[in-house]
Amino acid sequence: MRAAVDELVVAGLLVRGHGRGMFVAAEKITQELVPEHGSLTVPQAKGAWTSRILEFRTLPAGARVGRRLRMSPAAGIRYAARLRLVDGAPMAIEHLHLPAALVPGLTEAELEQGDLYEHFRARHGVRVSEAVQSVEPTVVTRAEAELLDVPELSPALLFERLTTDTEGRPVEYVHSVHRGDRYRIVSRLALNPAAPRASEAQGDHHPGFPSGDLTSRGPVTFSAHGVVQHG
Repeated sequence: MRAAVDELVVAGLLVRGHGRGMFVAAEKITQELVPEHGSLTVPQAKGAWTSRILEFRTLPAGARVGRRLRMSPAAGIRYAARLRLVDGAPMAIEHLHLPAALVPGLTEAELEQGDLYEHFRARHGVRVSEAVQSVEPTVVTRAEAELLDVPELSPALLFERLTTDTEGRPVEYVHSVHRGDRYRIVSRLALNPAAPRASEAQGDHHPGFPSGDLTSRGPVTFSAHGVVQHG
């Protein structure tokens, strides 16, 4: 019986609650990135996403953020930390850094309600164009664990995103920590056997595939989606 239960936990059908017993895994919601014209679009995620402001102030950009936003370290930014919730359950802690000169009248209400990029466009004349985002594993600190309602040092995903507008200016730098127990990344790879073999002579191989696994050395296209456990 114990072995069978362990298998169901590994399969994601059951969830162990420390000190609370065993529960059937909750329904999950999905946010998908879809290939379109060589890039990825982001449809609206399922579930009711809301935000709670933890901190909101104006401060100097500093060297690290200033370098990412291509501005002087002494220039002002609007910094906000917010707790992101799905259907009322804490999902992520997000740290936003925005050039103050671009959004001088930004309010807490804009950060808590509605689409932030729509607020950028409608209220501040900032039209976002594209973003580069990276994801890597991490663990939560004690403070993060308390906000996300998970044990300290629980697995998490660290997202880092730099957004630019239609003129190529950086308008937003964000890093956020997502709960590892309720968020995962899934990629769909389309392997094109008819693609040119230009990279074969260089000995390149596609990330995630050992050399020799693919019959074609051409491009690999993919879609990815994050799956958020709906609790």
